[in-house]
Amino acid sequence: MSGVEAWTQPAGKIWQIGFLTDSSASDPVNLLRVDIFRQGLRDLGYVEGKNINIEYRYAEGKSERLAELADELVRLKVDILVVPNDTTARAAKVSTTTIPIVMTSSGSPIGNRVIASQARPGGNVTGLTSYNAELLDKRLGLLKEVLPKITRFAFLNAESARQGGSAAAFKNAQGTAKFLGVRFQLVEVNAQNPDIDGAFRLMVKERIGALVTAPGPGVSIHRSRIWELAAQYRIPAIHPTQQWANQGGLMSYGANTVEQSRRAAVYVDKIFKGAKPADLPVEGPMKFEFVINLQAAKKIGVTVPQSVLFRADRVIQ
Repeated sequence: MSGVEAWTQPAGKIWQIGFLTDSSASDPVNLLRVDIFRQGLRDLGYVEGKNINIEYRYAEGKSERLAELADELVRLKVDILVVPNDTTARAAKVSTTTIPIVMTSSGSPIGNRVIASQARPGGNVTGLTSYNAELLDKRLGLLKEVLPKITRFAFLNAESARQGGSAAAFKNAQGTAKFLGVRFQLVEVNAQNPDIDGAFRLMVKERIGALVTAPGPGVSIHRSRIWELAAQYRIPAIHPTQQWANQGGLMSYGANTVEQSRRAAVYVDKIFKGAKPADLPVEGPMKFEFVINLQAAKKIGVTVPQSVLFRADRVIQ
């Protein structure tokens, strides 16, 4: 018997995990993160059907459904809720103040009032955050290096994220934009009924030459359409996570959110062993990755300078 199994007394105890996400069940990024999370649990001695069961609920990009799905999981009396971000954590927290909630890669849990602080989150929510105040500045700078003659940049975000970390980061990035000599303009879409095509038409009208996408689910769930339109209108873009570049985006720079899904299993293990979410510090990003997709660059006619290629962690040929 492993150390984990020995700890999960009484004998025969099967922990119930509720996995709640605002994305789609078929979203390849979500599938990858779930697989990594499950592998993390297996590494710690948890075997589905033996000492854990996982109930999955998917909002399919409709954040208004999160409340009812969270309620469903609470009624099932799960021992813990695992969620991808602070938006989902907030919905889960409305449904329960007692069941522990673990975030795998939140954006702005303090700004969204999900936790009190990273060091001592308080309440029933803990986990990991992918947010770093300087990430947007970095993405803006990398994109400007690739496109030195472009002076109009857009930031694509969801209206529902106006109070989140990405909105605050956009405001703070105006100083960097001024230093780089670019106009950095906000372009918003409605999360419930997003008009991605209309957003790109607006960018063309405003003569936007480059795009930075926000990390929230209101934008990321529409990755495929964003890539298509970026190629159609030849608007180079940089994205928040490696999954964007892996699947067709030009560049990405951000936290390794896949690895964070593995780390989330560690939080689940600690809570099963008696730790209180209120006392488990929220872990910030430890590793950042810069990925360049040269296939995407070729499609939109962009030449990435060697000086930028040399700094990439990975280049997709």
